[in-house]
Amino acid sequence: MFFNIPLTLAPLLVYNLQIVGVFGATAGDPWVQPVFTVSMVSDARFTLLFGDLLIVAALVCLFVEIVKATRTSAPTIVDHSMSLGVFVVHLVEFLTVAGAATSVFFILMVIALIDVVGGFTITIRGARRDFGFDRQ
Repeated sequence: MFFNIPLTLAPLLVYNLQIVGVFGATAGDPWVQPVFTVSMVSDARFTLLFGDLLIVAALVCLFVEIVKATRTSAPTIVDHSMSLGVFVVHLVEFLTVAGAATSVFFILMVIALIDVVGGFTITIRGARRDFGFDRQ
């Protein structure tokens, strides 16, 4: 059952926990707070922001979800339905919550949409191959 929970739910939870202030209050936009800065060989400075880190984590979750979509079993439909639910929560929150009207949240919402569309597409293609259906 826990295997069917979409991992794209994790960045949504982290984002909402930050909105509520669980990680502490920050002045201004919390998504532009630097996580760390590294001096590069070229003397440039690379700064990873908290919002960027959350997007990278969401992309890792998306990769795992796409790999999970290659399964062709009965619980796959439940997994896709839950991914669709996560996307709907993203969409509703983006449209109705002021704290979610950021580019970071928009990118997280697009990642959730890619999870839904990619999951259904991969499952349909895999089922077609397993079933032996061939278009001519």
